[in-house]
Amino acid sequence: MSRGQSRRPVIGIISNATVLNDTYPAHTGGVMNSTAIATVAGGLPMLIPSDPRLVSVEELLEICDGFLLTGGRPNVHPSEYGEEETEAHGTFDRSRDAITLPLIRACVERGQPFLGVCRGFQEVNVAMGGTLYPEIRDLPGRMNHRMPPDGTIEEKFALRHVVSFTDGGPFHRLMGAREVMTNTLHGQGIKAAGSRIVIDGLAPDGTPEAIYVKDAPGFTLSVQWHPEWNAASDPVSRPLFEAFGEAARAWAECPGRAAAQRLSA
Repeated sequence: MSRGQSRRPVIGIISNATVLNDTYPAHTGGVMNSTAIATVAGGLPMLIPSDPRLVSVEELLEICDGFLLTGGRPNVHPSEYGEEETEAHGTFDRSRDAITLPLIRACVERGQPFLGVCRGFQEVNVAMGGTLYPEIRDLPGRMNHRMPPDGTIEEKFALRHVVSFTDGGPFHRLMGAREVMTNTLHGQGIKAAGSRIVIDGLAPDGTPEAIYVKDAPGFTLSVQWHPEWNAASDPVSRPLFEAFGEAARAWAECPGRAAAQRLSA
């Protein structure tokens, strides 16, 4: 690093527990997540092993300037929002729950920026006291938001429905549009919004798609879709990752002053 050149903000990317080849336990993260952080947000991507036996929330807050709460196949365990486990709730990752939920609450309190994506969006709602539906497509009047089971990766991540933002809200201001097209690859969704959770964008069937934490001093924008896909060229994804990167740089330069960078009303 040359003199006068600031370092890239370190962005902790929440990993998912995976078993490779049915035998080898691993913590994994999608390449498109790291690419979006490095090339659009301008951050240094760092994959976090989401296991409280290996890392602590306190250490992560000290080392990282911001966090990408990624999507993942396992769901937040329903006990985290006061409900019983059922078959409809799917599979779980209790170790990830144990890291992300207290991490989100700490970031909200400190003003440390995070961007929530898909499961990460749901984690933000649960961390703030909200609840989730186990399967959106089973609800009357709702569309199937799940990833298509077949096709190429381009077909799976194709834009599939409109998201409408609140007039004058942070997403409207950031995108410069009231309506945008997004992909959709999720089964669960918000049932009751948590304390201070503001639903700022909806799918045509009323499913919450964009949220932020009211009166949080830092960046807390979270989305139900996957903006990491084509982040550099997509007109919806790019401003979202750029704004997140700006918030992380502000934190890296002066921790605790992320309030000056917040987009929430």
